[in-house]
Amino acid sequence: MSDSDDYEVEESVLADDNPMRAFLPASFGKKSKEANVAAQIDQSKRQVAATKSTAAPQKPDSDSDSDDADADDGDSDDSEEEEEKFPVSHELVLKTHDRAITSVSLDPAGSRLISGSLDCTVKLHDFSAMTPTTLRAFRSVDPWETKKSAASSESHPIQHAEFGRLTGSVFLCITAHPQAKIMSRDGDVVTEFVKGDMYLRDMNNTKGHIGEIATGTWHPTDPNFCVTAGSDSTLRIWDINNKRSQKEVIVFKSTAPGCAGRTRMTAVAWGAPPSGGNPVLVAAALDGSLVMYSGNGPFNRPAAEIRDAHQPTTWTGGIDISSDGRMVVTRGGDGLIKLWDTRKFKEPLVKVEHTSTSDRFPMTNIKYSPNSTSIITGSASGHLHILNPGNLRPEHVTPITPGAPLIVVDWQPKLNQIVTGSANAETHVLYNPTMSSRGAVEVMSRAPKKRHIDDNPALTMDQSLGISADSIVTPGSGAAAVARNSNRSGVTASGKSRDPRRPQVQQITPFMRSQPDEKHISENIPLSSMLHEDPREALLRYADIAKKDPKFTAAWKETQPVTQYAEVSDDEGEDGPDKKRVKR
Repeated sequence: MSDSDDYEVEESVLADDNPMRAFLPASFGKKSKEANVAAQIDQSKRQVAATKSTAAPQKPDSDSDSDDADADDGDSDDSEEEEEKFPVSHELVLKTHDRAITSVSLDPAGSRLISGSLDCTVKLHDFSAMTPTTLRAFRSVDPWETKKSAASSESHPIQHAEFGRLTGSVFLCITAHPQAKIMSRDGDVVTEFVKGDMYLRDMNNTKGHIGEIATGTWHPTDPNFCVTAGSDSTLRIWDINNKRSQKEVIVFKSTAPGCAGRTRMTAVAWGAPPSGGNPVLVAAALDGSLVMYSGNGPFNRPAAEIRDAHQPTTWTGGIDISSDGRMVVTRGGDGLIKLWDTRKFKEPLVKVEHTSTSDRFPMTNIKYSPNSTSIITGSASGHLHILNPGNLRPEHVTPITPGAPLIVVDWQPKLNQIVTGSANAETHVLYNPTMSSRGAVEVMSRAPKKRHIDDNPALTMDQSLGISADSIVTPGSGAAAVARNSNRSGVTASGKSRDPRRPQVQQITPFMRSQPDEKHISENIPLSSMLHEDPREALLRYADIAKKDPKFTAAWKETQPVTQYAEVSDDEGEDGPDKKRVKR
């Protein structure tokens, strides 16, 4: 056949109504997968309607039904206007924890989210790696996993986790333990602060906390300093480059009756005006006191102190300072939210009632918005309250997790998005497509990822061995060695099973077997070679050496007296003298 000859390729022709057309490709090459962004964002729109906390004024009985209908229309218009005013119209829900969320924080760039929980783990989420169908954390970190052993499984609930205000390279991690940690944005421990000496009475002489740390925060302008508040009645300022001792210790001496000068510090906030004025450090104590320190130290005495700012013996867990450094808002365990002025730090300007959840979740917080035009906090009913910063009246109230208390909130300034953590282990990211940027908006704008059944190793692998269930394991081969490997895919490095339904695999040590490993004993136990040796024979080996060259008795070798023994009489014999008769 020559090149000039024309030829035709016979193709299979299918009818237009043939169902096989759905399985045949229409063209060759890689097909672009585009997402319907508008439809995906509409799916994330919150269906619940906003509710007003302030009661509407009652209308007279003479009002007609038409007036009531007009009023209802007005209320709906107001709620729509409020949704446009605040970024709460849409939400993204993350279900990555097993227990209540106790802390949420976003880095300054808004690309990474961390959440702490009562399940003793910190979850790290990256917005750039998530899609609408893959809303999961890229890493789960237990801050105390490196100290776990077969004998002890040391884990502590996460009290507070917060990214640095200026750089997002590290975050402060506080657990129910005297030692706080500085961790990298990837979840690795960078610094672990030292624990103090609990036998010292004067807290000024200890190099660290001797009691559980409740919370902490970062310096407003210096990324190398942070402060922690502990149950040993101290605030300690740390330099993250020096873990051996705190930079400065502030000992709070309580004057409440029955406290013996000590009380637990429950909350702390550190703020500074944007113009570069003196920083303000405000802390709350369990005896109801509120104390303020000004400047960069030394903090020898407080600038102002308020006794009975909140009811004593109630946990004041929420405290925050406005962006200009002038106003302080506190949320106490006595069911009150109070607004204070740092220039007249004596009486609260405004106080309103708000149901407290500090009896169950003492880490419940309250936060200012980025420009201090609003105050946000959660409630025991699961609602998000956006308050007016002047009179503390609710401007907008919306349910987030009805029936489950809303514990922690945070408002990211760059993304203009609100992150909440609830008692039902859900993390909600609230946003508005027109007001917010990046973050959750980017996640919902990506195409959903199609997951294959092989992507989940739990469905295709034997979790107890870490190998495929259909594979053939030959004795002595590499597959059998993989099965014996302790670092298999079914468990973590600490021996904890990845499957939550399986119990933790206990690490087998030589002393847990019926017979200890002889090699392990000889290498790790000092003087283990003398275990089966006769001590009398071992001492007699050095008898001649000690007699010829005495090391310890050489000083009186020449003046040593001659040992004299009493002579044995013939009557006594070898048995010695007769024993004394017993009197009857």
